[in-house]
Amino acid sequence: MSAQKRPNQEQRSGAKTVSISRWRRFTMFWIHNLQQATGSLGELSRNPIASIMTIAVLGLSLTLPSTMYVLVKNSEAATSGWDNAAEISLSLRKDLQTSEIENFVQRVALKDQVERVTLIPRDEGLREFRETSGFGSALDYLDRNPLPDVLVVVPTVDYRSADRAADLLAQLSNEREVSSGRIDLQWLERLQALTRLVEDVLGALAILLCGAVVLIVGNTIRLMILNRRDEIIVMKLVGATDGYIQRPFLYTGFWYGVLGGVIAWFATLLLVWWISRAVTRVAELYEGSFRLVGLSFTEVLFLWGVAIGLGLLGSWVAVRRHVAAIEPR
Repeated sequence: MSAQKRPNQEQRSGAKTVSISRWRRFTMFWIHNLQQATGSLGELSRNPIASIMTIAVLGLSLTLPSTMYVLVKNSEAATSGWDNAAEISLSLRKDLQTSEIENFVQRVALKDQVERVTLIPRDEGLREFRETSGFGSALDYLDRNPLPDVLVVVPTVDYRSADRAADLLAQLSNEREVSSGRIDLQWLERLQALTRLVEDVLGALAILLCGAVVLIVGNTIRLMILNRRDEIIVMKLVGATDGYIQRPFLYTGFWYGVLGGVIAWFATLLLVWWISRAVTRVAELYEGSFRLVGLSFTEVLFLWGVAIGLGLLGSWVAVRRHVAAIEPR
C-alpha cells in the first residue's frame, strides 16, 4: 500500500499552480499589443504595392472633402461682411421733433435684438445723395429737403437670419415714429441658400467617400484574412481566441488610417496652394487682397482622426465577419 501511494504523492507534489499578478497581466497585455502593432506594420511592408494602393485610396478620398471644407471656410470668412445685408433701414416721420427722434433712437438701441443703431439726418442724406447721384445741380431747385431722417438698425448675430430679421423689421415698423422700413431680404436669403447648398453637397460627398473608404479597407482586410486562413485555423486549434486573432488585422486598419491621414493632409496642402494662386490673381484684378487659409492644427488632427476611424471601422467590419467564420474541422 505504501508503495502504491508514493507515486501518487510524488505526482501531486510535482504539480504546481502558477499565479500571475494583475500588474503582470496588465503589463503583458500591452506588450502583446505592441508586438502585434509592430508585426502588422511589418506586414504592410511585405505587400508594398497593395498596401500603398489602399493607403493612397484612403488618403485621396479624404482630400476632396477636406479641400472643399477649406474653400467653404474661406468663403464664409470672405463674406462675413455681407451680413450687413441684414441692416434695417427705417424712414422716420417728417413731423417728429428732435427730442422725439433722440428718444426713439435710445429706445431702439436698448432692444436685445439690436447690436447698434446709426441715425442719418435728412441733411446728411441729401448731401450724400447730391455727391453720389450726379443730380447736384437739379437738387438746387428744390424748396425743401424731401428726404426723411433714416435710422439704420444692425441686428445682433442671432437675428441676422432672414426669418428673424423680418420679424424684427415688422416689430420696428409698428412704432409710431416710423413711416416705412425695408430690408434686403432677397439678397440675404439667396446668400444663405447658396451656403446651405454648398454645405449639403459637401456633407453628402464626404459621406459617400467615407463609405467607399470603409468598403475598400474592409475588402483589403478580407483578402488578408483569406490568405492567412490556414494560420488562423492552427491558432484556433492551440486555443487562441477570436479577439487575439483579430487584433493584428485591426492594427493593420489603424496603420492604413495613420498613413492615409498623412497623405490626405499633404494632398490638401498641395491643392490649397495650387488654388490660392488663382484666387490671388482674381483678387488682384478686383484691386483686393485675399489669401486662402489652410487647415488649422485642430482641423488636421480631426482629419487624421477621421482617417484612423475609417481604417479601424473597415477592418473591424471585415474581421468580425470573416475571422469568426473560420473554424477548424
